[in-house]
Amino acid sequence: MSQVAAVDLGATSGRVMVADIGGDRFDMRTVARFANDPVRLWDGTRDALHWDVPGLYAHVMDGLVAAGRDCDNLVGIGVDSWAVDYGLLRDGRLLSLPHHYRDIRTERGVDLVHAVIGPEQLYRRNGLQFLPFNTVYQLAEERAHGMLELADTVLLIPDLVTYWLTGVLGAERTNASTTGLLGLDGTWDGELMARLGLSRQLFPDLVEAGSGRGRVLPGVAEQLGCAAEVVSVASHDTASAVAAIPMDPDHAAYISCGTWGLVGVELTGPVATEDARRANFTNEVGVGGRIRFLHNVMGMWLLSETLRQYQREGHRVELTDLLAQAAQAPASDDVFDTNDPRFLTPGDIPTRICQWYTEHDRPAPAGHVQTIRVILESLAAAFAAAVRTAAELSGVDVQTVHIVGGGSQNELLCQLTADRLGVPLLAGPVEATALGNLLLTARAQGLIDGGPVQLRERVARWFPPRRYVPRTKRAAAMV
Repeated sequence: MSQVAAVDLGATSGRVMVADIGGDRFDMRTVARFANDPVRLWDGTRDALHWDVPGLYAHVMDGLVAAGRDCDNLVGIGVDSWAVDYGLLRDGRLLSLPHHYRDIRTERGVDLVHAVIGPEQLYRRNGLQFLPFNTVYQLAEERAHGMLELADTVLLIPDLVTYWLTGVLGAERTNASTTGLLGLDGTWDGELMARLGLSRQLFPDLVEAGSGRGRVLPGVAEQLGCAAEVVSVASHDTASAVAAIPMDPDHAAYISCGTWGLVGVELTGPVATEDARRANFTNEVGVGGRIRFLHNVMGMWLLSETLRQYQREGHRVELTDLLAQAAQAPASDDVFDTNDPRFLTPGDIPTRICQWYTEHDRPAPAGHVQTIRVILESLAAAFAAAVRTAAELSGVDVQTVHIVGGGSQNELLCQLTADRLGVPLLAGPVEATALGNLLLTARAQGLIDGGPVQLRERVARWFPPRRYVPRTKRAAAMV
């Protein structure tokens, strides 16, 4: 029996998971979980939000050491994380703590980029949805402050962790496709970089998902008790999650629901039309060169940040209790815009929700239970709308929708989403990201074989999803 490990870093928490693999056996377990809390550091003018990546790496190493103890033959490790954020290096050394994508600094970066290339032309080049924290905008801000003059390398977060494990530089393609600096052909756009004053030399060569990056460094191997190979998995967490969704891409859409809700379809080529740009849909690279045509919805961040606010106010609240009470609350079609920019930054989400309703001359939710209910109703409505738009823009005949990630455990959210979609919703696997990571690592180590179809068939067999059927009185069938 051999084992592979997945380092799966989310925007609020991380985990190290291990899979035992032999024949048709695939047993997955968690060996470490840890928080991923941002830090605020004074930058001379304000408190700026950063990622504590050295602390995060320490948690990763603790988890991998635990995996090494737990395994008799750990042969491979894969690393995935959230997208867009990066570290600046010089001579192999990290210059500063990476900024958090929820930091407000990128507002200036958007103006700097659009002064050189307008949003319409930019979309025709990269097919990337507009998000103010996209890497291209962050780097414009870095350049304006002179930071890029100090750096010789830009590494996205999973590539940075991989570098610290192996000493090998690289830019995995699925995550690189979230930067705004790849063309529609999936390669670095040197001309765009030149126009924006970004040196092409800052960016390592692209590597494919599923390729080996090298064995761990001797010091790492000594701590792990083995010299496992690090595999360049689909290092954007959504790309790994989509690779593990047991779906038929010709007739299904997906919702990868965690901190963010990534809603879309899988295609053979990009859709970079003006209609797609106006709908703010993105074209990101998936496993095997497929395209993840999707739209970002604010996701479970709204729920988790609301609970944190209640706790900050001294309320003793439990999510399970609130969800049970919310399920008994009256249904409502009076939903709010989950993607309103006011909900992006940390803070008092319940008050911001009330402000949204007040500004739109509509009654705001009263109390904890009604607030939780309206968050879930609004997320379900946003998910359903994004699925319909994805189908219309891509031409995919959506007959089933899959939801994976932490949100797939929320029974009320799943049922409300199925109701609004009017088609069956299949929930699970919960740990789709780690599962996709582990499958690609195992395949690179020769422990399993097959392409994307075969991998998804295995997932359907090993992790059968839960089915939610739309209730007729709420259903609005797909067009």
